[in-house]
Amino acid sequence: MEHEKVDLEAKLAQFDEQWSPKLVGELNGQAVKLAKMEGEFVWHHHDEADELFLVLDGHLTIELPEESVDLDEGEFYIVPHGVEHKPVADGEAHVLLFEPAETRNTGNVENERTADTESI
Repeated sequence: MEHEKVDLEAKLAQFDEQWSPKLVGELNGQAVKLAKMEGEFVWHHHDEADELFLVLDGHLTIELPEESVDLDEGEFYIVPHGVEHKPVADGEAHVLLFEPAETRNTGNVENERTADTESI
């Protein structure tokens, strides 16, 4: 991946898939991904990886076992590794994810929403 500025709006315009993160940058073994999210995802966790959700547009709720965290545009939340969570978006949300490059979108769960991360 080249080192150049990234236009997030232009990258988001390149895909329509929901819950299928796209790789837009890498640094120090970490991946910068963009995702479009709408509706509910699956409960899952990542054994070894913390996961940052930064809302670029829309609203996202991160459901946790004991609470929910509501995120609006410009806000982020870091889910610690090992913590079960389920993202939920009322309407379409555009989200930047920051996590180790090998992190799978569904973590410990394998189902129809498990997706390989492709670069755009």
